Amino acid sequence: MSVYLHCLSHTPLMGHVDPAQQVLDEVAAVVRDARQRIAQFDPELVILFSPDHYNGFFYDVMPSFCIGMAAHAIGDFGTLAGPLSVPQELAESCAAAVLDAGVDSAVSYRMQLDHGSAQPLEMLLGGLREVPVIPVFINSVATPLPSFQRARLLGEAIGRWASTLDKRVLLLGSGGLSHQPPVPELAKVEGLMADRLKGSGRHLPADEREARTQRVILAAQRFVQDQGSLHPLNPEWDQHFLSLLEQGRLNELDAVTNAELSALAGKSTHEIKTWVAAFAALSMYGPYQASDRYYRPIPEWIAGFGSLSAGRVEPV
Repeated sequence: MSVYLHCLSHTPLMGHVDPAQQVLDEVAAVVRDARQRIAQFDPELVILFSPDHYNGFFYDVMPSFCIGMAAHAIGDFGTLAGPLSVPQELAESCAAAVLDAGVDSAVSYRMQLDHGSAQPLEMLLGGLREVPVIPVFINSVATPLPSFQRARLLGEAIGRWASTLDKRVLLLGSGGLSHQPPVPELAKVEGLMADRLKGSGRHLPADEREARTQRVILAAQRFVQDQGSLHPLNPEWDQHFLSLLEQGRLNELDAVTNAELSALAGKSTHEIKTWVAAFAALSMYGPYQASDRYYRPIPEWIAGFGSLSAGRVEPV
């Protein structure tokens, strides 16, 4: 029974709107060191907790959680595209165990993933198919949203299942921390945009995809000049959240409502529930020790950018 965890912020703006070279070098060193630790661990199975940004999941059917039996990445914002190596029988076993534990999760045999999944696989493992991956979607932008408690219970159910495997399991959480890029909201749009959110955006024409990319890039450029143009980043909240994870105080987040989190740190901050689920899964292996904490607010990426590793404390 062997497990390792790494949680990392993602950003579609990397390479499009970048901070100073010193910051780029700093982040690159953090990612390089994490990648080396993961390579040393040599995972046999990855469980990836990640969100979506209306690229794979839409309001035609919007689950709180979905476990992928097969998946492919679309390659938005220049990230890697193509199929993931999903071990179908293991993924089916995982989904059954989650349902048996009383957590409702959808399943998908044709899961479509975006940069929120592809970027951590590329940065930390070197590609989409380097290691078998079970992708676990956590809805983080489309209201109504799952609570911290439900994300924690999902992670615990997956962790209990994973801890029975005779495999080296890498738990990845992708997203956050505080941020609110210009993601459309169904209640505030109509016409074509509403139709896109309801499902027709699954296969966007190339010109619309490019226009969407440019809107995010422009918003980031404006945010660098005027951080009142979007919801401000909240380093104080981000650091508090990282401390709760380090100290194993996941249950304390149960009391934070979705409305409170959005007001505190931005509407896309709900992506941190992927981190909560990953740490909850790790906790099912026994006591853990967090390490290699990193945090920096990076306006160019519209992100409180964080990185945190953890591993099981081996009994003496």
